[in-house]
Amino acid sequence: MPLTIAIQMDPIECIDIYADSSFILAVEAQSRGHKLFYYTPDRLSFLDGEIVARARPLEVRFVKDNHFTLGEEEKINLAELDVVLMRQDPPFDMAYITATHFLEKVHPRTLVINDPAHVRNAPEKILVTQFKDFIPPTLISSDRQSIREFVKKYQDIVIKPLYGNGGKEIFHIKPQDENLTALLEMFAEKYREPIITQLYIPDVRKGDKRIILIDGKPVGGVLRVPSEGEIRANFHTGGEAQKTSLTQRERKICEAIGPDLSERGLFFVGIDVIGDYLTEINVTSPTGIQEINRLNGINIEKMFWNSVELRIGEIKAGKQLK
Repeated sequence: MPLTIAIQMDPIECIDIYADSSFILAVEAQSRGHKLFYYTPDRLSFLDGEIVARARPLEVRFVKDNHFTLGEEEKINLAELDVVLMRQDPPFDMAYITATHFLEKVHPRTLVINDPAHVRNAPEKILVTQFKDFIPPTLISSDRQSIREFVKKYQDIVIKPLYGNGGKEIFHIKPQDENLTALLEMFAEKYREPIITQLYIPDVRKGDKRIILIDGKPVGGVLRVPSEGEIRANFHTGGEAQKTSLTQRERKICEAIGPDLSERGLFFVGIDVIGDYLTEINVTSPTGIQEINRLNGINIEKMFWNSVELRIGEIKAGKQLK
C-alpha cells in the first residue's frame, strides 16, 4: 500500500544528489509509489493542538541541477501521514530540540524516524558514553582544572565541541603544545556547553569508519580516510571514501549497541569507529548511504524502506486489533 511521507530537511536545492542520503531515500520511496511531501524545519508549527507543516508535494530525479520538482504549498497535518523523516542537519540547538517536541506529539501514530523523544534525549556525543567499554578515555567538562589534569595524564588529545558536526572545530593537541589555554578561551567565548577532551587515536590516520545500522542491525560501512595533513576524516572536510568490511571488534560493538538503539526507536543510525574505539552515534541525519552503495554494490535505501514498510504494517495491524 502506498505511504504518505513527509521529509523534514534542509533546503533541497543545495544538496549534492550523488552524496546526499536524504535524496536517495526519497528516490527509492518515490520508486515504490509512495507520495512525498517536503518542508524545511521553519515551516513546522503547533496550531490548536495539532502539528502542521507548510509543505509541498515533492518529485525527485537523478538529474544534476534539475533534481526536484515541488508542487503548490499546502498545510498538512502530520498526524494524518504515515511517516515523517526528520533529516535536517545539526546544530543540535534549541530550534532542533523544539522540533523534536513538536514531532513527539504525532509519534508513533505517525512513524517519525528517528523517534523524536529519543533523538532529543540522546545527543550524539553523549549517547556514546552509555557504552563506556567501547569508547576512548573521555572527559566532558567546562572545568579547566579537570581538562588540564586530563591533558597531563593522556598527553596526546583531541578537543572538540559537544554539539558540533561535520568535523568543525576539532583540534589535535600534542604533548608540549602551547595552544591549549588559547583554545579553552575560544571555546568558553563561543559555547556555554561543556567541551569534549578525548585521547587522540593514531589510527584515525588510517581512517574513520562510518557504519550504518537499520533497526539496530549493521547493513554496511565506509572508511573515511583523512587527506594529507588532516586528522578529520569527514566527507565535509575532504575525507576519501574507501571500501571496507566490518572487523570482529566492530561487529561486537554493533551487537552491544544495536538492541538499545532499536528499543529507543533510533531506527536509522550511523556510528563512527576509529581503530577499536566507538567515537560517535549519529541519530539526527546520518549520512554515507551512497558512498557505501557505490563501493559495495548494495542498496541501503531499499533495506531502509523494506524495514519501514514492515514497521508500518505492524503499526496498522496493531490499530486494527484495538
